[in-house]
Amino acid sequence: MPGTRNSPESAITLTRLDARDPYVVDTRQLGRQPGSMRTVNRIVTVPDAFETAMASVPKGQETELDLRLEAVMEGVLVTGTVRGRLTAECSRCLDPLSEELEAGFQEMYRYAADDEESLGGDEGANDEDEDYYLEGDLLDLEPVVRDAVVLALPLSPLCGPDCPGLCAECGAKLADAGPEHGHGDGVDPRWEALREIAEKPEQQ
Repeated sequence: MPGTRNSPESAITLTRLDARDPYVVDTRQLGRQPGSMRTVNRIVTVPDAFETAMASVPKGQETELDLRLEAVMEGVLVTGTVRGRLTAECSRCLDPLSEELEAGFQEMYRYAADDEESLGGDEGANDEDEDYYLEGDLLDLEPVVRDAVVLALPLSPLCGPDCPGLCAECGAKLADAGPEHGHGDGVDPRWEALREIAEKPEQQ
């Protein structure tokens, strides 16, 4: 029906977001008044692993969100920090490791296009695919948090800066094998038989 899309009631009804989802934040307290601000702190559970090839924050892991929500002309600016614990494999010795992770993020959630028009602004109308938008008064933090965590995960995690890694010949962990670990003169055993044949004329 004409005129119903801009009403707060219809916007909330049509949203696909669930206000009970811990990643969903209700911004009604800001009143869409530029300059108004509120803070939010909550514990959320990772729904699906935030991961790279060698590190992850596993599914079911609890993380803490510290958020600051600021109303601006275009929408709501969210500045936040996510804290949790990552698990990984050392990129040199492959030992499992676990350490604290902290990642910061800042993202603008724009008012829906109809709301922007009513406020007299059309900025961002051409980059709808790249921007985040409020759905009614709700915003979904999960994709922003996921991106921030994945970018903060180490690409080459190490159990220690001086980890010597694994022996290239036998795969032994060099930190446990000690400095005396070695493999003779380093001749590839596949060439040993040929070397013995070459040395036989000299032995006759």
